[in-house]
Amino acid sequence: MMTGSNSCITILILNVNGLSAPIKRHRMASWIKSQEPSVCCIQETHLMCKDTLRLKIKEWRKIYQENGKQKKAGVAILVSDKTDFKPTKTKKDKEEHYIMLK
Repeated sequence: MMTGSNSCITILILNVNGLSAPIKRHRMASWIKSQEPSVCCIQETHLMCKDTLRLKIKEWRKIYQENGKQKKAGVAILVSDKTDFKPTKTKKDKEEHYIMLK
């Protein structure tokens, strides 16, 4: 559910093919902010779980990231601060990936 008068939820899905380069992360963050989605799903981050801070975007503090123990593949879900989302349950699948459930 969205707060405010807009009840629309927009989802942006990106395949970024790696976010190790700071300039690529900066350009991605600027573009995401300009599109103003409610949720942004990012594939192929090539980041480790400890690299979650690299995905920080102003007004996007809710970050859910998973890629296991290897620096390959990887996914992240960023939820705008304007979106009223609070996961009520976290679950691991058979491959030890976390799933957030509302």
